[in-house]
Amino acid sequence: MSSALKIYALFIGSALLMFGGGLQGLLMSVRGAEEGFSLTALGLIGTGWSVGFVAGSITVPMLVKRVGHIRAYSIMAAIGTVTILLNLLWIQDIGWIVLRAASGFCFAGAAMIVESWLNEVADNRSRGTIFSVYTTINMAASTVGQLAMAATGTFGYVPFVVGAISFICALLPSALTSTPQPRPISSARLDVVLLYKTSPLAVLAAFACGMANGTFGTLAPVYGFEQKLDASTIAYLFAVTAVVGAMAQTPFGRLSDRIDRRLVIVGLSGFSAVIGLVTVLLNPSSGALMFVLFGLYGFGAYPLYAIAVAHANDFAKEGEFGRVAGGMLLILGVGLAIGPIIASWVMNAIAPVGLFIVTATFHGALAVTAFLRMQVRPVRDAKGRVRFRAMSAEKGVSPGTVTLDPRGDETPGAREAPPAATAAAPPGEAEILVPDPIEPVVLAPDHPKHDAPDDATISDKPKPE
Repeated sequence: MSSALKIYALFIGSALLMFGGGLQGLLMSVRGAEEGFSLTALGLIGTGWSVGFVAGSITVPMLVKRVGHIRAYSIMAAIGTVTILLNLLWIQDIGWIVLRAASGFCFAGAAMIVESWLNEVADNRSRGTIFSVYTTINMAASTVGQLAMAATGTFGYVPFVVGAISFICALLPSALTSTPQPRPISSARLDVVLLYKTSPLAVLAAFACGMANGTFGTLAPVYGFEQKLDASTIAYLFAVTAVVGAMAQTPFGRLSDRIDRRLVIVGLSGFSAVIGLVTVLLNPSSGALMFVLFGLYGFGAYPLYAIAVAHANDFAKEGEFGRVAGGMLLILGVGLAIGPIIASWVMNAIAPVGLFIVTATFHGALAVTAFLRMQVRPVRDAKGRVRFRAMSAEKGVSPGTVTLDPRGDETPGAREAPPAATAAAPPGEAEILVPDPIEPVVLAPDHPKHDAPDDATISDKPKPE
């Protein structure tokens, strides 16, 4: 199989995986509410998924090393298929919490294996394109999966079977390949200490995004159900939120490449907090107003995590992107796990619309913190930044995505480099550009990446915030 065909096959497999994941995630919340599960149980279902996802991100690389990519992926697809079918046969809150954790584990493992294959095929020139297409396909397929609930409904066995078919078909592209298996998965290190030293704001941003996104993704469907919306309306509601959020990522990301990223974070998180408070005050019962508010929420909240990753990477040393972004993954996962539990308590104590009190609280805290950090730490020179890349954090990001991310091979100031074939060099080496067949280019002593003074705006050394 040629490289191009292999990439297309992996894209198809990933799309099927994300389709099933989008359908299952929305289905669990709405069907659970219809079955009379308590708000606490529904929150724990979301927590179970996040805990399983983090556990899979950590342990699946060891499984792949032992049995290989194809067998490991087959295991993930088989267990994921069985899990969603057991959701149909074992309709009980405790059972769904356990099964949702197993689903998160399999989803993380399958995504990492696909990403490792893409990482093997990609080279320095194609990595950015592959990463962008992969991210776009994932967002689109997850949204289509949510829309599918409008067609399948939530009652009976049909939505569960459709999800199971999607999961098992995601296995076919990798199972049919005749090319050698890629190298063992290179998982991102979850280095929270390095992340804090590099950017304390990024720690709070990752946690706030996890709290808000975990709360919204798990319990907003329940809120829609409590407002007497049918399954089709809830599916369309979440599709609008996802589409608007995805469309907002690129313009705000590009804006953050040109101005202080923290200013963009202040604006988006403050806007999201206001939308949350407006939703609490209005407590809309009509579908039209809810569509507007949910769309505006996605517009403000969904680009935040990707911009926060870019901000942290602006201050990371050469070769530290994977560890910094890995630390953000761990903090994001903690927030995704805790958010639904806290929100379920608030919804029980106040009202279902109380979930937006949680999202507004953490978005507001992020806006205030980002504004205060602007008074403490100088803005990073635009020429010393690494370009923004869109990514989804609605249900977590796999460490394999971090490994595939082309920013792992970039350094601040790399955007200004002339187009040429690049070759990876060990961290600290001056030889980074290799325009074949000319001899390697050696950085000049005055290059910003070569012995820059500690107080220089584009210094590699992260300044204490």
